[in-house]
Amino acid sequence: MTDQAQSEILENNPIGKGLDAFRTSFNSICEDRSISCTPDALGQLAQEDIQTLTIGLLSALLNLPATRFLQSKTSHGTLSSDLLKLISAVTSDNFHFDCIKPLLTAALTDNRDDALIWDQVYNAVTESTPPPQLIPSSFQQTPWLRNTNSFANSSEYRKYVDVVLKEELGPMYVGLCNFHETFLGGVADLETASNAVFKKCREGRNPLYRKGWSGWPEDANQDNVLDWFANLCEQLAEFAGDHRPKVTRRRPLAQPNKPVQGSTAERNLDIGFVSNSQARKDSRCHWSQILIPGELKSNPSADTASKAWLDLGRYAREVLAAQDTRRFVLGFTICGSLMRIWEFDRLGGIASKQFDINEDGLQFVSTILAFLWMNEEQLGFDPTVITENGQRFIEIQRNGPTERLIIDGLMMRARCISGRATTCWKAHREGDPQTPLVIKDSWQHTEREEEGELLREATEKGVVNVARYYHHEIVRVLGTDDDVRSNVRKELDITKAENYRPGRSMISSSMSTAGARKGRSSSTAGLKRSSSQTSAPLPPSKRSCSTSPTRAGSNALPNRVHRRVILRDYGKPIYKAGSRAALLTALEGCIEGHESLRKAGFLHRDISINNLMMNEDEENPSWPSFLIDLDLGIKETRREASGARGKTGTRAFMAIGALLGEQHSFMHDLESIFWVLFWICIHYDGPNQGRIVPQFDKWNYVDMEELAKLKLGTVAKEAIFMKTITDNFTSYFEPLIPWVNMLRKIVFPRDRPQEQEDERLYPRMKGILREACEDLT
Repeated sequence: MTDQAQSEILENNPIGKGLDAFRTSFNSICEDRSISCTPDALGQLAQEDIQTLTIGLLSALLNLPATRFLQSKTSHGTLSSDLLKLISAVTSDNFHFDCIKPLLTAALTDNRDDALIWDQVYNAVTESTPPPQLIPSSFQQTPWLRNTNSFANSSEYRKYVDVVLKEELGPMYVGLCNFHETFLGGVADLETASNAVFKKCREGRNPLYRKGWSGWPEDANQDNVLDWFANLCEQLAEFAGDHRPKVTRRRPLAQPNKPVQGSTAERNLDIGFVSNSQARKDSRCHWSQILIPGELKSNPSADTASKAWLDLGRYAREVLAAQDTRRFVLGFTICGSLMRIWEFDRLGGIASKQFDINEDGLQFVSTILAFLWMNEEQLGFDPTVITENGQRFIEIQRNGPTERLIIDGLMMRARCISGRATTCWKAHREGDPQTPLVIKDSWQHTEREEEGELLREATEKGVVNVARYYHHEIVRVLGTDDDVRSNVRKELDITKAENYRPGRSMISSSMSTAGARKGRSSSTAGLKRSSSQTSAPLPPSKRSCSTSPTRAGSNALPNRVHRRVILRDYGKPIYKAGSRAALLTALEGCIEGHESLRKAGFLHRDISINNLMMNEDEENPSWPSFLIDLDLGIKETRREASGARGKTGTRAFMAIGALLGEQHSFMHDLESIFWVLFWICIHYDGPNQGRIVPQFDKWNYVDMEELAKLKLGTVAKEAIFMKTITDNFTSYFEPLIPWVNMLRKIVFPRDRPQEQEDERLYPRMKGILREACEDLT
């Protein structure tokens, strides 16, 4: 930031009366100590008084508008982030206040100079910044990346979801060569049928096509185009009957004003292809039936990242969430008469070159017939999940022989596009229904340590109350390891996209439309990376908290591999506990599991409401309570990033220090357990009786710094915390109010996060939970 830009910010955002409360506090302390109320008094005050004044001053500065505009000199963020870290440092017992006193003096001077105060703020921040080994850079620990699956008890209103979805998708690359051949070219007889059908369209006195499609609405009005599109697709399917005499169960659907069922928030779909041959305009469709979503815009200029592309991405997210074996989703946009074909997978979205459906009629015919005729595997369904006689199953090779695992039902499916996209099914070995298993599929960065290996080692070491290992593998599709770049995208090169820019953080939202027209494995190493995977730099994410190439100094493009882990413990999330006492007992068991895991040399790092499980079924041989999901787990000796682009998690449960970028420790995980209990008591009025609380819904969407402020403000004073939980705990959990406050006192001693690691926190937390349980019973 230039000196001129900084001067303009200070001029437009004066301090004014923003420090009056701080000065009043200073005068009060001096009067109590019978000291003159001048800056010289700072040399006569005890360190505790200086600490109190410093926290008051930094908090006052943090609330001034200028901090949101002034740039940080120690990181990529704003001065607001630096102040939050400084406040955290000031609360520690070993902080040296000499670097703060010049700032205190400048703020207490009668003739205050705003520029001087801010200069002293920068000096204090710079001098007090710890060395890198205490708070490592994003390359020393895997950074966080926001993801739409991280919402907890959320309304999922579009204005909130879109902000996070943009970040999740990152750059969306368009204009890839050979896109049509890659994703549609495998449809049997497509080229022959397309040519024959297009020839029919040009025959007769009133042909369907003559230098453009008959009946095409000149103004490209949405409703008219939707009717035209649906009718034309039906005619093309009829013309192609000689090539595909078998009646298809698929048809186009145009219902722009009718919500599709199955969304958390109401979502409409302009147009698409559904797996229901009887679907009509008045039919109620579910996202589980949508095979190929489409987005229609009347204006060709809407073919941009912020308009048609994002809208289609929103639909793709719903389709992926509703269809538990979907590996990727194809879709399309039509802006005016300009069409693109899209593919959304666990790395984001890519698209074909743009073509005019009226100028390139054959391409349009070929696209529609492909959409109508593609088989399930070509549409993106996982062929390793097999359905026979109404029963779904997978087959694995474990210790030699093949085992068939029968899928009993879906447990959870991540609601996101890009990311790990975890799916869990309850299952059992064929012939052994009494022994439950859990099949977990996820898409991991190729550089990430395999969860299966971590679980196997933890199980072998006798770790308790952590889901036990049974088997793991890399899923194989079409005879090869299933990853995004090679298997899903079939080596389509994003560096050849029309809008690819090395090092660019986000796609341009104003791209010119005119310009656009001219085998099984269980190795710990995961997939081997070909030389082509390291030939171009990865465009960093737009937010500093999530910018991380796959490894510091590496130019590798991102990739994700489809991994499958089988577990021997099955349960339900603890918020579904049958009683308050059962919930507390389960939490105690999960803390014991975390401690056992750590003693074996592992750190979990992703405590959330869905990763703490319990088992209330006496016939179920699983642990009574246990931790799951070591996707982000590491061996505690590791001091560098995994190499993955970013890690995601349920942000509502992240520790304050983790939000501010501190090196992750077991203390952060224990704090997360506190936030899980806090969240459950607010959002559940009995077993599985969830609700949305607007005050806390925003915890799902605000950025890291603001969320850290919200959490710190919640626990910083007992009176504030007690009012918060008294006002917001459900009636069911009101008896836990004093016990949750007792937990707050040990997790946040002196009303702030602990600065030093303290293993005594394990027995202290378990003791309070045990006492609370005894009190309830």
